[in-house]
Amino acid sequence: MKILTVNAGSSSLKFNLISLPEEKELISGYFEKIGLEDGIYSLKINGEKIKKEASIKNHKVAIDLLIKELLENNIIKSLDEIDGIGHRLVHGGEKLSKSTIIDDKVIKTMEELSSLAPLHNPANIIGIKAFKEALPNIPMVGVFDTAFHQTMKEEEYLYPVPFTWYQDYKIRKYGFHGTSHKYITKVMKEKLNKDNINIISCHIGSGGSICCIKDSKSIDTTMGFTPNAGLIMGTRCGDIDYSIIPYYINKTKKTLEEVDTILNKESGLYGITSGLSDHRDVEEAIKKGNEKAILANNMYVNKIVDYIAKYYVKLEGKVDALVFTAGLGENAREFREEVLSKLECLGIKVDHDKNMSIASYLSVHEGIISSGESKVPVYVIPTNEELMIALDTYELIK
Repeated sequence: MKILTVNAGSSSLKFNLISLPEEKELISGYFEKIGLEDGIYSLKINGEKIKKEASIKNHKVAIDLLIKELLENNIIKSLDEIDGIGHRLVHGGEKLSKSTIIDDKVIKTMEELSSLAPLHNPANIIGIKAFKEALPNIPMVGVFDTAFHQTMKEEEYLYPVPFTWYQDYKIRKYGFHGTSHKYITKVMKEKLNKDNINIISCHIGSGGSICCIKDSKSIDTTMGFTPNAGLIMGTRCGDIDYSIIPYYINKTKKTLEEVDTILNKESGLYGITSGLSDHRDVEEAIKKGNEKAILANNMYVNKIVDYIAKYYVKLEGKVDALVFTAGLGENAREFREEVLSKLECLGIKVDHDKNMSIASYLSVHEGIISSGESKVPVYVIPTNEELMIALDTYELIK
């Protein structure tokens, strides 16, 4: 089967075409500036990258270009070869708690949930409707970022606010990056040769979250009602005292919307360093002795350590593996070692040489980076959300 995976934003569209069950990526691409005359899109075929310019007035035009490239590059000979379309969808709330075939009822439910994800769900729905119009005979599956975390218990996902907030407005912890954490769980079940595993999955990128997984199910995670909770991130603040917000508004006379923008787009590493949101830039600044960069990095490390320690206790020390994934987790070798060095009191010990040998730009992309004496094995595993989306789609339509 050939499965097309789609991640639609308000002005962008990412896609991959994956052949299953062999798990072979045939083509991937990214459309940008949808809605503008000076749109651009890039393709990757057999390792070769191609970039083109085009007028991409809407998502339908982007899809037409996508289909044209699939045919002209002989990826497929006809549209009949596409067996299913898997959409990466951000928020399914409590109603859409697992991957599901997309029909009118699912679209309606997503529209009802748009207030929970106003930046993402409406854009995701645009993508769904555009593909439904362009390829009406191909089944579509929705894979929700929140779904993997719907196994959390009430005592974990509720906030200590009036219970009516949850009853009336569905205010609770939802968690995100679920597709990535689900993929890591799948891979680690295979590596550990166990159906029920206890792991701590660290998805550390420009956005970051850690997931506590018991018996292969999410029991807690760092992101909450929105993705702006938990860890320090590239531009998001993570956990803060809520009273800062009214205090700051009173002092500056800024609006709530302005403060929300600051906390989501001008905080985290960016806020602490006064302009560096990419950790690679932070690392370069650290080498030059930049004190704010050193401070930001230390704060980031400490927050990750805090949550790993918390989840270690939550799993009662019965941890089959600690896993690092996503851009920073897969590549920032010194950063990983800093985190692990602060976990030695838990019996977790890093092997310096093994750790330094693994990164996406090196010949070794994954493996164990802990020493033989470590109480918990530590893995680096590249995440593959697109493959997880394709696999869920494959299982539902085959």
